[in-house]
Amino acid sequence: MDIGIVGLGRMGLNMAIRLARGGHRVVVHNRSQGPVDTAVANGAEAAATMAELKDKLAAPRVIWLMLPAGQVTDDHVDLALVEALDEGDVLVEGGNSRWTDSIARAERARQRGVHFVDAGVSGGVWGLEHGYSIMFGGSDHAAETITPLIQTLAPSQKTGWGHVGPTGAGHFTKMVHNGIEYGMMQAFAEGFAILEAKKDWGVDADGAPITADLDLGQIAELWREGSVVQSWLLDLIAEAFAERPGLKAVAPFVPDSGEGRWTVEAAIDLRVPATVIATSLFERFASRSETRFANRVLSAMRGQFGGHPVKGDPGPNGEYADQIAEDGTIDIIPGGVRTEGATSR
Repeated sequence: MDIGIVGLGRMGLNMAIRLARGGHRVVVHNRSQGPVDTAVANGAEAAATMAELKDKLAAPRVIWLMLPAGQVTDDHVDLALVEALDEGDVLVEGGNSRWTDSIARAERARQRGVHFVDAGVSGGVWGLEHGYSIMFGGSDHAAETITPLIQTLAPSQKTGWGHVGPTGAGHFTKMVHNGIEYGMMQAFAEGFAILEAKKDWGVDADGAPITADLDLGQIAELWREGSVVQSWLLDLIAEAFAERPGLKAVAPFVPDSGEGRWTVEAAIDLRVPATVIATSLFERFASRSETRFANRVLSAMRGQFGGHPVKGDPGPNGEYADQIAEDGTIDIIPGGVRTEGATSR
């Protein structure tokens, strides 16, 4: 079926390519030309304007926005409603938007007779190959319309996706998903920080102290198979230690993108205890003024699963300075090389 994709960032571009490979007719629109050229080279068509996007799509149209949360998404929702969509068409908003914003946008769409779907999309930079987990909210009619697209984007036609409720439910579910992610990442980071700190192993037969560092890469790797903590996040940690032992060039600075804060706010509003999620959020705040090893692990994980920028650390003597780009970031896996055989993708 036809679909228009607006926004070809880390996820939007890969989603467009996956849809094109799946046999859909994909028309893309993006502010910069480079990602458009990549999409076209992978089977998509280009539209220079929203009006051209409308003309190229068969009715009832489906347009999917993959843009940063906030004003830019608001602006494009209004632009799409005015220039690219007619009554009976479907507008899907797939960024990490706040669920309350999605309800407000759905009302604006309803006034023009357009169906609005809020889609939470998980999978990061791995989704092109392995598929995306998609949780979406909206009317039954809209859900039925976009199901063939969702089934192509998902890991399989029957798994990894679902119509979870009315408008707002998709982004609310994705918000909580990301809050859980914060807690899981924090637990791994703290565990490896404990392992990294352990140096003293008692004394030998002559009374001399025994000191040794644990091999964190070895431990991460052996936990990947048969362990109750095996997971995709652990796969990413193992990769990071393999490429950057000790994570010495990774700055212990961990940003947050909003969903963790919104999850804690929702927990407060609903009077639901969320101790782990709240603490993991506050630990990210603390990372901006502390230099603990756990924060290096957290930063490395974010960089891998989501392609988020990772702040570089030149080291006390500048030994890693040559690995840091002009914007202060580093590549966790140089050249984009990825370890095969992840256990839970």
